[in-house]
Amino acid sequence: MPRLSNTRSRSKAPSAEQGARRSPRPTVAGLGDEVGAAELGRRVAESLRILRQERRLSLDQLAEASGVSRAALSQIESARTNPTLTILWKVAVGLGVPFQTLLNTNKSGQTRVLRAADIVPLRSADGRIESRLISPAGTGDRVEIYELRFQPKGVLRSEPHGPQSTETVFVLTGVLRIIVGDETHELRAGDSLFFQADARHAYENPTARETRCLDVIGYGHG
Repeated sequence: MPRLSNTRSRSKAPSAEQGARRSPRPTVAGLGDEVGAAELGRRVAESLRILRQERRLSLDQLAEASGVSRAALSQIESARTNPTLTILWKVAVGLGVPFQTLLNTNKSGQTRVLRAADIVPLRSADGRIESRLISPAGTGDRVEIYELRFQPKGVLRSEPHGPQSTETVFVLTGVLRIIVGDETHELRAGDSLFFQADARHAYENPTARETRCLDVIGYGHG
């Protein structure tokens, strides 16, 4: 979210040209807040610690498997930082678990309502991409559903998921370019793409307007 300035107003307002020069890069509008981010950080810290211990992995071993530095992993596990979307994806791949497992959102019951205000979004480091997990964890079917929002020129690169993993992306608004291996596909509102996700892939918004899509990830059972 943009910070509120406590600086007093000057007698002369900046010109439109000056305002345009000072305008920051477009970022995803804030749906979460600092309290929600802190809670998410605690969930991830607890999950990471348990999962790493279950697999008897040292921080150095997980760093090598995930490509995330030992120092960063230590900060995440002790809840001293709120990791970005890209970092969490790398950690999940290194642990060999579905992404939602790190979020520790498992709750009992046959039905569950996920209120928009209760879902803390994950953002990329530059603020141009936002991901919201809209499917509950603990269902046992190893399927995750995300709402993704890409600001203009936003790019998200993903490491390969586990063997036999798949993705189905459905574009709600805007234009989305998806690169899977050597193939490039450009989708518009109403288009969808299914692909094997156990290869490097990337998503790009090549336009000057926001793009929204749904991403359904299925993890292999092998």
